[in-house]
Amino acid sequence: MERSLSMELVRVTEAAALNSARWMGRGLKNEADDAATTAMRTVFDTIPMQGVVVIGEGEMDEAPMLYIGEELGTGSGPAVDVAVDPLEGTNIVAAGGWNALAVLAVADRGNLLHAPDMYMEKLAVGPESVGQVDIDAPVIDNLRAVAKAKNKDIEDVVATILHRDRHSKIIHEIREAGARIKLINDGDVAGAINTAFDETGVDILFGSGGAPEGVIAAVGLKCLGGEIQGRLVPSNETEIERCRKMGIEVNTVLRMEDLVRGDDAIFAATGVTDGELLSGVQFKGSYGSTHSLVMRAKSGTVRFVEGRHSLKKKPRYVMEY
Repeated sequence: MERSLSMELVRVTEAAALNSARWMGRGLKNEADDAATTAMRTVFDTIPMQGVVVIGEGEMDEAPMLYIGEELGTGSGPAVDVAVDPLEGTNIVAAGGWNALAVLAVADRGNLLHAPDMYMEKLAVGPESVGQVDIDAPVIDNLRAVAKAKNKDIEDVVATILHRDRHSKIIHEIREAGARIKLINDGDVAGAINTAFDETGVDILFGSGGAPEGVIAAVGLKCLGGEIQGRLVPSNETEIERCRKMGIEVNTVLRMEDLVRGDDAIFAATGVTDGELLSGVQFKGSYGSTHSLVMRAKSGTVRFVEGRHSLKKKPRYVMEY
């Protein structure tokens, strides 16, 4: 893929973030998601690529845009798989909480796992801990491994996990081990990516969340030299059959190369609300400010991009650039 595509894709997440941030704290998660999706789809039309959505807003009959199989881009440029979450954290935005993102990932055609919409058990760490953890190992063993890799006492390790009843056993084991916990209500893409940045204070992510989000997080961690391991957790026979059709055994551990193959992939995210890593959108009279992250796995380049956008020149529902 061309290097210039990285910066082109930031325009997509910026537009989604600006459009959805208008709904922050208004208790209307569907409206916020629709705003992000509309803006993201509109700006994708200007991107020089031959993209196909492999992870999106649903099947063709479930979503009016950014549906699985939809073609994106101008029709020129590289042929790529596209994974999108126009608003990762719809509930976060509705409540005015932390760590909502507009996020996407692309890779060369055929290189992203077409993850079905079901739960995935996940274990994610940053670069120092790569190769030291195992999703099948006891929680305490993984905490000890991360502590050793990062030259910390286990009491100084911070684990992040979605605050769900299904995670009560893992939460208990983390506390019993003496480690600290940062519970998150939504948004485990941000939780996974945060393990690779010291300034977030997060060392490891445990627990289950959406499988599509696991693939997007894998692209981000590949760019950062981190690691995520996953295992699909189907909840019924229909989901089990979907795994079979994909050629995935239900209990198989999915490694980085299973989730995103090859050495060229791009991850882009823009903060919608404030978080540990990215600031949220701020509206200041005639302009809006954004804070974005864009990374390319092939070069290992990580960029933080601050944008200032004229609101008079960009219609809210289109955000044309």
